[in-house]
Amino acid sequence: MNQDKRIHHTGLQRKICSAEDAAQWIKHGDLVGVSGFTGSGYPKAVPGALAQRIKESHNKGEEFKIKVLTGASTGPQMDGVLAEVNGVSYRSSFNTDPKMRERINNGDTTYFDMHLGQVAPFYRSGAIGDMDVAIIELSSVRADGTLIASSAVGNNQLWLNSAKKVILEVNSWQPEELDGMHDIWEVSTNYPQDIIPIRTPSDRIGVDYMTVDLEKVVAIVETDTSDRNTPFSPPDDNARMIAGHLMEFLKDEKKKGRIPEKFLPLQSGVGNVANAVMEALSQGDFENLTAYTEVIQDGMLAMLESGKMSVASATSFSLSPEKVQYFNDNISKFRDKIILRPQEISNHPEVIRRLGCIAMNAAIEIDIFGNVNSTHIMGTRMMNGIGGSGDFARNSKLTIFMTPSLAKNGAISAIVPMVSRVDHASMDIHAVVTEYGLADLRGLAPKQRAELLIEKCAHPNFRPLLREYFKKGLDNGSMYTPHYLKEALSWHERFVATGSMLPK
Repeated sequence: MNQDKRIHHTGLQRKICSAEDAAQWIKHGDLVGVSGFTGSGYPKAVPGALAQRIKESHNKGEEFKIKVLTGASTGPQMDGVLAEVNGVSYRSSFNTDPKMRERINNGDTTYFDMHLGQVAPFYRSGAIGDMDVAIIELSSVRADGTLIASSAVGNNQLWLNSAKKVILEVNSWQPEELDGMHDIWEVSTNYPQDIIPIRTPSDRIGVDYMTVDLEKVVAIVETDTSDRNTPFSPPDDNARMIAGHLMEFLKDEKKKGRIPEKFLPLQSGVGNVANAVMEALSQGDFENLTAYTEVIQDGMLAMLESGKMSVASATSFSLSPEKVQYFNDNISKFRDKIILRPQEISNHPEVIRRLGCIAMNAAIEIDIFGNVNSTHIMGTRMMNGIGGSGDFARNSKLTIFMTPSLAKNGAISAIVPMVSRVDHASMDIHAVVTEYGLADLRGLAPKQRAELLIEKCAHPNFRPLLREYFKKGLDNGSMYTPHYLKEALSWHERFVATGSMLPK
């Protein structure tokens, strides 16, 4: 690797070292702020070297664990390697790594799940203490010492401001042409806070670089390693049916004048259902679409290239291996159409409310009264975390949750009598979509919601059981929210005991 290509500041060039040397700056008990969001822009060398140090310490009987704050999920070279050696005592705020998930669920790692838009203000509150070290991936360093983020912005600038020591990873795999695509704006720390002056997704309000006190930079490590870039499953028939129901709903909303002619900015999660929705939008009648979201995914990139979408504002990419290679090879096509912001801005309730976003996110399960579980399997095991779905669900003009009606080959119903965990309360949910239909829940009381969700969204195999549960609630005299508490979580208990929510 040619250091002159990416690290243009002569003083920082003198701090280039190995990942092993850089990892020596991190001590047991340190609070470490790490770059990365949805498997993009996370450090890929220093965590592995640190994991080796931790392993050696554990083999000697010495205690060595760190506390980790990130933007969101990272990848196997960060969360994965540290989980392998049981090297993390505390983790926040979002995780998708299976090894770290296991550490969280078996109690080895304390996990604090929170809305991604609130991570920065939570840290600034002082509740978790001072940050000892920041490890931040960059695409380049300018001659004046300003820093160019890579494929995710996340909380990078806050970590750079806050950490006592800073380790930089400069990754030559990341396109140097990312320079200019970021918009770094820091929220006021004084109250009342300044208004965030974003009125359209295309507005730029900050600068295209990050800053750091150069005296705090203790090490720079050069890397040439790809992001996680997990392949997405292609949309299946169920995903396409969900997308079809959603498209009809949006068309009807526009026809009735509830969505303006210019349309509203889109926010979407990731996965095969989300990609099916993007595919349907790309083939639909809506033009000049925009996105104000967390993550730019495959389908969104395709719409930006075709002209169906004019601009996408996010904090990160989450692309398949094929799409990320295409993006890196053709980045000039997208430079004026993509803006990457700090996650405190991409997920800020003020901006989401002002723009009138349409939020489309996945659910693990939804109960017949419209409450949504986005985080827990059977109410006890953490999946990933709430992510940014709560930031958008509470503040968007339209909040839609999507899920196939079945899971585990038909053993689990996504529509249940009572969710085993409430992440999104029913008053925040405007519509629910499965492959069987869309339930518009706006303005409906609990009994009306239940009837609609059972008949429009539940799988036929489970509808009789749901009707029976609903009737028991009514017969029991529960007239506003007719739960039958003796059986409210019996479906989950049955699955744990037998492997199926269906009675034998």
